[in-house]
Amino acid sequence: MKKLIIIPLILMLSGCGFMNRFVPVPPPAWPSVPSTLTERCPDLKTIEGNEVAITELLKAVVDNYNLYYLCQLKNDGWNEWYKTQQKIYEDFRNKSKK
Repeated sequence: MKKLIIIPLILMLSGCGFMNRFVPVPPPAWPSVPSTLTERCPDLKTIEGNEVAITELLKAVVDNYNLYYLCQLKNDGWNEWYKTQQKIYEDFRNKSKK
């Protein structure tokens, strides 16, 4: 009785693998980019005038450093996201070709 169940099961499982070779599976759509990674970096702050207090100058420098490093983190996040999605996509395509 067990042989009668095992034989059709083996034929069904091998048939699924056999059909995958002839039925192409289209690659998945490329994922959309998270909106936080597509925002533009803010402009750096400038100081107007010829005579500026040192405290105002230092405040602008500190603010610009903060803006730069936040933008750098966003850019690094974008690059990491893109590389991860590309690897997932390529792995899937390679598996679907086999």
